[in-house]
Amino acid sequence: MLLLLLGIIVLHVSVLVLLFVSTIVSQWLIGNGHTSDLWQNCTLQGSLSSFHCSTSSTNEWLQAVQALMSLSIIFSVLSLFLFFCQLFTLTKGGRFYLTGIFQILAGLCVMSGATIFTARHTDWHLHTDNLSFGFTYILAWVAFPLAVISGVIYVILRKRE
Repeated sequence: MLLLLLGIIVLHVSVLVLLFVSTIVSQWLIGNGHTSDLWQNCTLQGSLSSFHCSTSSTNEWLQAVQALMSLSIIFSVLSLFLFFCQLFTLTKGGRFYLTGIFQILAGLCVMSGATIFTARHTDWHLHTDNLSFGFTYILAWVAFPLAVISGVIYVILRKRE
């Protein structure tokens, strides 16, 4: 049982790390000396070591993606906190429903944010910019199924002595 709990905690912390990295790092779109994320646009200036960064667009869809990614982090942190609280207060045989629901909500927020970004990023940058999706965009999509899987595991999990 201890090994199972350790595995669940490692999975949850992995999801949290993926969510933090995908939300913070500026690599959602990359190409031709240009990187963009949810918060800023950076362009390579003359030399290879000088970046000029400006704030991102004020598009409503981008603000929705920012809010959804931030909510996913909040839900996942809250879920981890609830798991530790329920681990010590839940009666024998009880299920971790609340923890699982918040983790599934975190996964759904990531999915919604990444889907909106996928559909609307062309409003922000033209097709001719030769941009491609960066590694943090991919990490967001990887975090989605892992968050949902860990949420389902929490819902199925029963507390034992």
